[in-house]
Amino acid sequence: MSGHSKWANIKHRKAKVDAQRGKLFTKLGRELIVAARLGGGDPEANPRLKLAIQRAREANMPMESIQRAIQRGTGEIAGESYEEVVYEGYGPGGVAILLNLTTDNRNRTASEIRHLFSKHGGSLGESGCVAWMFDSRGLITVELGQGAPEADEIMLWAIEAGAEDVNHNEEDNTIEIVTEPGNLEAVKQALAEKGVPIATAEVTMLPKSTVNVSDPEVARRLLRLLDVLEDHDDVQAVYANFDIPQSLLRELEEGAAS
Repeated sequence: MSGHSKWANIKHRKAKVDAQRGKLFTKLGRELIVAARLGGGDPEANPRLKLAIQRAREANMPMESIQRAIQRGTGEIAGESYEEVVYEGYGPGGVAILLNLTTDNRNRTASEIRHLFSKHGGSLGESGCVAWMFDSRGLITVELGQGAPEADEIMLWAIEAGAEDVNHNEEDNTIEIVTEPGNLEAVKQALAEKGVPIATAEVTMLPKSTVNVSDPEVARRLLRLLDVLEDHDDVQAVYANFDIPQSLLRELEEGAAS
């Protein structure tokens, strides 16, 4: 699970930067459109839409924009027509990369994503080449700190609520809670009722195993590839099965910030 969680932590810190807000709203809007198109505009009858609305509200997306995106998805108002696509490939070090995208032009998107892989030391693969390395799971991240319940209590509550697995990451003082996708909301709600500070809650793709990346240059190139893929307008989610040592990850982040 470490490959996903480390990349997720980087992404969530980046998402807090105001300069990224416009791009984040665009991605959230597309997810709302697709979720409403596939499952209808009622969030109580459409779990995917309900989760998309929650994510949009957590990002402070205006309610007017949320509603407009839903109406575009249901066809109540005119707008772009997006389709979902999945791309798979490999990054530096042989790391498996899985992408979820929404696009209004599949040929353009395929060409651009292939170029990004090639430019940054990776390769776009055939359908199915890495998808088997990941499982769909709910993932809740809890940030421990002042005022939060004790870690042991939170982990016990999560298991009682139906979590599959829990992990206390002492390096960054967080707890990761894994659930069945359909049980994510119930576990999240149970923890929230006990005052647990939930940082993130999402249905994601967790790697079954990870690739150790300890070479600084390979790690730098890999993170750069993941960064540019994440930044692409059509990319909704990036999953990868790497494991970079925490000390090296901190070194690379400090170098990028300086």
